[in-house]
Amino acid sequence: MNSLENSLNKIAEIILPIDEASLTSLWDKYKKKVEQFSGSAEWEKAVIIFSIINAVRTKNAILNEKILKNNPSHKTKRPEISKEKPYLKLVK
Repeated sequence: MNSLENSLNKIAEIILPIDEASLTSLWDKYKKKVEQFSGSAEWEKAVIIFSIINAVRTKNAILNEKILKNNPSHKTKRPEISKEKPYLKLVK
């Protein structure tokens, strides 16, 4: 594994233990920062942070779906997704 992969693995190890609720509480803040394009280093960091938040949310959604599919005895009611804002949003 090269140093880039090592760095990415370390980042993933730091992010994985963070609970989704904590990250989701920051979603609106970073969405707004990303929408206000400036091309600055701060804007670039905001894009990365916003992407990380969405990545964790996506990972958890896939994980939960697979767990429910593979273990029907643990079926629970899925959380309702707010119709006010999309769960994930494409940022151009």
